[in-house]
Amino acid sequence: MTDQAREVVCRRLPGRTAVVTGAGSGIGLATARRLASEGANVVCADIDEEAGKAAAGDVGGLFVRVDVTDAEQVEALFAVAHDAYGCVDIAFNNAGISPPDDDSILTTGIDAWRRVQEVNLTSVYLCCKAALPYMQRQGRGSIINTASFVAVMGAATSQISYTASKGGVLAMSRELGVQFAREGIRVNALCPGPVNTPLLQELFAKDPERAARRLVHIPLGRFAEATEIAAAVAFLASDDSSFITGSEFLVDGGIAGAYVTPL
Repeated sequence: MTDQAREVVCRRLPGRTAVVTGAGSGIGLATARRLASEGANVVCADIDEEAGKAAAGDVGGLFVRVDVTDAEQVEALFAVAHDAYGCVDIAFNNAGISPPDDDSILTTGIDAWRRVQEVNLTSVYLCCKAALPYMQRQGRGSIINTASFVAVMGAATSQISYTASKGGVLAMSRELGVQFAREGIRVNALCPGPVNTPLLQELFAKDPERAARRLVHIPLGRFAEATEIAAAVAFLASDDSSFITGSEFLVDGGIAGAYVTPL
């Protein structure tokens, strides 16, 4: 499907404010574009100032440079969004890393373990904690936390801290989705399969054999495009998903449902 064919024809988010972390590239950038196209005011957060500013310029939004592992910076991010637009309706807590030194449990050092946990899991805790009070006062909100299909499946080609962090994101999202449901706040864990992003390209360029081992397990026979994940985020952000909370929202090309894939 061409980019032109993917053009958004509906506007489900007019006037709503969305905060997107990791907005400078990959899923974050595609989602910032999608949410903006549906009418949202988008606050683009990233630690990479150049990429983040470019994303904000692309979507006509605001850029905030944020280290998502720093509680004060995260609190300031959501304050900026609220001060600029008067509300915080959507939080897409998406920032994450998958460094090469996160591998088998037998070879992954404690420093690598902790760094991945901080960026992938603690940051989601901090972002949810910062966003929720605004949503409580409004009586509405949608939080979408990026987990992964590895939160529900095991892999022999392990990235042990990444996998554990995404399992934590899934469990935390489920609990928050239940806890705040009657306050009009929905919290869901987005669980993408492998996505054709710079992060995945870099990982697999270093190990083509690992890429081939993973691709064979995808029933659709390809990696996802970031725009396809962004479409799922837009759905979870919108009122079209008003009865969905505490879910593990799989967008994985059928991986989690597969036993034997097509030849």
